[in-house]
This record gives sequence, structure tokens and C-alpha cells, in this order.
Amino acid sequence: MCSDITRLRGLEPAATEQEIYASALQYVRKVGGVSGLSTTTKAAVDKAVAAIAAATTTLLAELPSHPSADGVEPPARRARVGEGVAD
Repeated sequence: MCSDITRLRGLEPAATEQEIYASALQYVRKVGGVSGLSTTTKAAVDKAVAAIAAATTTLLAELPSHPSADGVEPPARRARVGEGVAD
């Protein structure tokens, strides 16, 4: 269902808070069928994203270290590195 969500485990350096948040938001939008945020959906989406981002942070911290299976960085990370942005 969410094949477009970037794998965060095994990144070097480790996934940033921004990358975790972006993946959580993408997941919530996909599962909830929400493409835009209205005032009626924003609170629910924000709450879900915060919970999923926290769970993801915990998961990544507790899993044993594991190199990325395909050795390929997420496209957004490659773009940032290509622009000379360091996190």
C-alpha cells in the first residue's frame, strides 16, 4: 500500500527528524485518503503524524543496525546532498 514511503533504517547518517516526519505524513495522508489539509482535518492529521513519527523514532532506535538493503539513498536525501545541504 505504501510502497513509495522511503526506507529509513540503515541510512548513513541516520534518518533525521525531518525525514521521519515526512514519512509519517506521507503514511497518514495515504491511509487517511487526505490529499490536502483543511481546518477540519488538520488537527487529526497532526495528531496522527506526531504519534507515528514518535513510534518510528522508537522503532529505528531499537532495531539493530542494518545497512540499507539496496544501498541507495532516498531521492530527497540525494537532492539535499547534491545541493550541499548537510544535516
